[in-house]
Amino acid sequence: MNITALALIIIGALNWLLVGLFQFDLVAWICGGQAALLSRIIYSLVGLAGLWGLTFFRKVSDCND
Repeated sequence: MNITALALIIIGALNWLLVGLFQFDLVAWICGGQAALLSRIIYSLVGLAGLWGLTFFRKVSDCND
């Protein structure tokens, strides 16, 4: 689960990089627009992965103790 979440977080980060630098949303381009069902599913999965990724901070702090 952690590896899947990390992969989705990276995909989301790269997509935001493209949006920020070039105003190009790769997910929307591939899936047929931001409002397309597949785009919304991908955005939702990336968001859920981000929430799951918050648990990584606890794991990192546990390793530093």
